[in-house]
Amino acid sequence: MKPKASTVAQKLLNLYRQAHVIIGGWGALNPIFVDEATPDVLSELSNMPTGKLLVKHIENLKSGKTPMDSIDRDLLPYGGMMAETSLDIDISKSDWKDLESAILNFTPDQEGLDRIEQLPIVKAFGNEWVQKIRSVISVKHPELSQHWANIDKTYNAYMRWNMANDLISNIITDRARAQLQADMPEYETYLPMFGDAGVELLEKLRNHISSIKHDNAN
Repeated sequence: MKPKASTVAQKLLNLYRQAHVIIGGWGALNPIFVDEATPDVLSELSNMPTGKLLVKHIENLKSGKTPMDSIDRDLLPYGGMMAETSLDIDISKSDWKDLESAILNFTPDQEGLDRIEQLPIVKAFGNEWVQKIRSVISVKHPELSQHWANIDKTYNAYMRWNMANDLISNIITDRARAQLQADMPEYETYLPMFGDAGVELLEKLRNHISSIKHDNAN
């Protein structure tokens, strides 16, 4: 059954407000905004707090005014206070050559991610390698932004796949359940990328939330 426009609008608004903590940032979120923002959804967003900013951002994306991996500074949620700061990072020519080759030859699977993560320069960035390299690319090598957006999306998808499997395999606390509910828009976005297996896992995740609620009610 097709979700109500108000439900989709709230999901998009949640993603917009949480962009500063979502792996992949605007490069991962903007395609979702464009794909799911039907006229009915845009109408609902216009009546929500800060929704008009998101509507304007989506209009800029659809018109081509704003690239698919960025956002107009004036339209940042919370006035940009939560946005990722620009990083001044130098990468040697040798490291950049290796990184560029890996980006251009990336395959959207676990093996492709493994090859990226094994690069010395990527290891040097630690757990924040996705965000930090994205920042470097957006400023110094924007021609690779679309390629990196694919890596962002793949990384996020596998991260959510692994987290979902961990969640349904363990008893989780009320706090973890609340976080899961807040993160459901991301699971709903990325798990279907795995086909039938992803859709099945998403359903198990929803049932897991329901079963926890039922247990708590008892």
